[in-house]
Amino acid sequence: MSSLLDTLPDDERRRLGHTRSGALLASAPILATLTDRRIFGDGWMFERKLDGVRVLAVRDASGVRLLSRTGRRLNATYPEIVDALAAQDCPDFTVDGEVVAYAHGRTDFALLQRRMGIDDARRARATGVAVTYYLFDLLRLDGADLTAISLRSRKSLLRRALTFRAPLRFTPHRNAGGQELLDRACADGWEGLIAKRAAGRYEPRRSSGWLKLKCERGQEFVIGGYTEPSGSRVGFGALLLGHYEEGRLRYAGKVGTGYDHATLVELHRRLAEAATPRSPFADVIKERAPHWSEPLLVAQIAFTEWTRDGMLRHPRFVGLRDDKDPRDVVRERPA
Repeated sequence: MSSLLDTLPDDERRRLGHTRSGALLASAPILATLTDRRIFGDGWMFERKLDGVRVLAVRDASGVRLLSRTGRRLNATYPEIVDALAAQDCPDFTVDGEVVAYAHGRTDFALLQRRMGIDDARRARATGVAVTYYLFDLLRLDGADLTAISLRSRKSLLRRALTFRAPLRFTPHRNAGGQELLDRACADGWEGLIAKRAAGRYEPRRSSGWLKLKCERGQEFVIGGYTEPSGSRVGFGALLLGHYEEGRLRYAGKVGTGYDHATLVELHRRLAEAATPRSPFADVIKERAPHWSEPLLVAQIAFTEWTRDGMLRHPRFVGLRDDKDPRDVVRERPA
């Protein structure tokens, strides 16, 4: 057993399990729950909510594997992260974190999209987009399953087990927070905060022990079609968005802002390839001559609020997501 594990308190050491290297990656990672809560007592930790892509990483005798939250392999997409993890002195671990790209000192999801979906390491490096992998959890170390011990202990082990130099960063935290901390985060241009129970275990599901405190509302939506462009605009006018509810795709409105020329052209091409003669939505869509597409693409959308009839107010396209199954996209409701 690792000497680092020997430093754990006796009660934590009794909770340790043993696992094969890939066993912890068989299920989805822990997911945070959206909340309106702003008052927290003792026992919570607060981290920056990062605007990037969730990535699990495992290193063992067979090498390094990067996986999306849907299990897709990402080694060729982020080869510099593979290299940095392979260079660690620690030979056996599983970590959880978020890959981000920076523009003008802030994380930029649109910039990160230039790396997403690339399955060739040489082309990924040639984009010129530098990425950072923020690590915030340690699930396995030297054959020991850490998911049953406290988050505080897992983060302490993570800080000491790995060496953090670019492109790897340790995710810092605060031990107290609430509305004031969120206000400061929003003023600094952050996406929000993640509140985590310090004594919580790692649960491979959506958990009430990890809570999302957002500065701006936003979530993923499924694209089910588009409208015709007008004037000098190319590609399409607006995307038609939806989310699943009891197995049916419910319409949530359209989004016509947030695109550059290249995005309009590329998205139109992909939607046209997935064209279908029938609407994928369960609701009647009152749009003039809409074009329908199979609900295969997932978009990240920012907006101000939901209307009473379940439509988005002031939506803005942020980017496409390739790390979430469209069937998993549901309306997020504060816990």
